[in-house]
Amino acid sequence: MNGSSGLYYSILTLLLASLVVMGSPGPSTISATAMGAAYGFRRSLAYVSGLIAGTVVVLFAVAAGVVAILLSVPHGAFVLMVISAVYILYLAFKIATAPPLSRRDEHAAAPAFSGGFLLAVANPKAYLAIAAVFAGVSLFQDQRLLDAAVKMGLLTAMIIAIHMVWLLLGASLSRFLQDPRVSRIVNISLAILLVVATAVAVFE
Repeated sequence: MNGSSGLYYSILTLLLASLVVMGSPGPSTISATAMGAAYGFRRSLAYVSGLIAGTVVVLFAVAAGVVAILLSVPHGAFVLMVISAVYILYLAFKIATAPPLSRRDEHAAAPAFSGGFLLAVANPKAYLAIAAVFAGVSLFQDQRLLDAAVKMGLLTAMIIAIHMVWLLLGASLSRFLQDPRVSRIVNISLAILLVVATAVAVFE
């Protein structure tokens, strides 16, 4: 295998690993889907943009080794998980109690950019998943700076794509949610799934 084909293979491996590990159901991806279903695509964009921005911050933190410093602080990991759990429970409540789209006041506040950003930076799965993908594949063996820069660029693109796909999936459900009963069942189910996904991320 020559140099260029080896590089292409490594890039493909990185992208596939990020799709499987970072794109699997978790607090961030499930919340993107839930917001799309509960509030529609357009009104969820600010929140999902916050998820993307926060996850990119986590990516840069992993690349810079900040996570190791944070987790070395006494109770640092515990505090991070508590913040995440409290916010996710609040978010799950908001999703479960969101009114059907047909009855929604378009001027009522939808979850904002700051809410998505907070969930992303306090999401325990994000650190583990990104660290695993980032450390698991090397693109340029003897050029650490170039290796880190290219991986950050590729993973940033994957973060954007993954969250937008999950948002579109949720928004595609919104057309079926005009019926109040169906809307309530779907919203409660997504809220429960969000809590379960978070519990799995914390305790696995």
